[in-house]
Amino acid sequence: MTHVGGKGEFDQLLREHAGLLSRIAASYEADRALRDDLLQDMALALWRALPSWRGDAPLRAFVARVAHNRGATHVIGQMRRPVGGELSEDWAESRHGPDGHAELEQRRVHLQDAVRRLPLSLRQAVTLALEGFSHAEIADTLGITANSVGVRLSRAKAALKAVLGDGQ
Repeated sequence: MTHVGGKGEFDQLLREHAGLLSRIAASYEADRALRDDLLQDMALALWRALPSWRGDAPLRAFVARVAHNRGATHVIGQMRRPVGGELSEDWAESRHGPDGHAELEQRRVHLQDAVRRLPLSLRQAVTLALEGFSHAEIADTLGITANSVGVRLSRAKAALKAVLGDGQ
C-alpha cells in the first residue's frame, strides 16, 4: 500500500498495526485508561502524518516512528510517571498452564515496568528491538545511526539487567 486515502484503508492500516501500536503505547503508559487515550492520540497523529509518507521506508517503520514520537510527547506532558500497571491480556499466551501463565505474566509485568522506567531514547530502541526491528530499521525509524542503536541497546540491556537481575 503506497497511499492510504480513505477511512476504510486507514481502518485496515490500524488493524494491521494494532499489536505494534498497543505495545508501543504500553511502553509509555501503565494506566489502562491513559494508554487507551494515548492509542487514540497515536491514531490521530498517524492519520495526520500519512500524507507525508512517500513509501521510501517501510510503512511499519513509519507507523512506529509516528507512534514513538507521540509516546514521547505523552511522557513529556505527564506530571507523574507510572510505577506499575497491568499488561493487556493480548500479551498472554494460551499454551501455558495456570502456573506457567502466572509466572510468564509476572515476568512480562516486570519487564514492561522496567522498560517504562528507561530514559526515552533507550526505551524507544528497546521497544522496537522487541518488535523485531533490525538495527538498521531502528536507526531509520528513530533518525539515528545504526552504531547509536547498538549503543542504546547495550545501555538499555545493562540497565534492564540491573533492575531485573540475570534470572528474568
